[in-house]
Amino acid sequence: MTSIFFKTLAFFLAETTPMDFLHSTGKIYSVVVGIVVIFLGILIYLIRLDRKLTKIETQIKDEHKTS
Repeated sequence: MTSIFFKTLAFFLAETTPMDFLHSTGKIYSVVVGIVVIFLGILIYLIRLDRKLTKIETQIKDEHKTS
């Protein structure tokens, strides 16, 4: 029974992983580029959101000072 387990385990370990397949076909770079684009988009969105919130906060502060 244990030999079947070890043979099955060895079979799965010897099999190529999806990362090996992507790397061997050159598609790993497409995946990396896609992930980088997504993170850059999120970063730009957060920076713009921070600037807008800072602008609104200063407007509210100025309104409270003049009141």
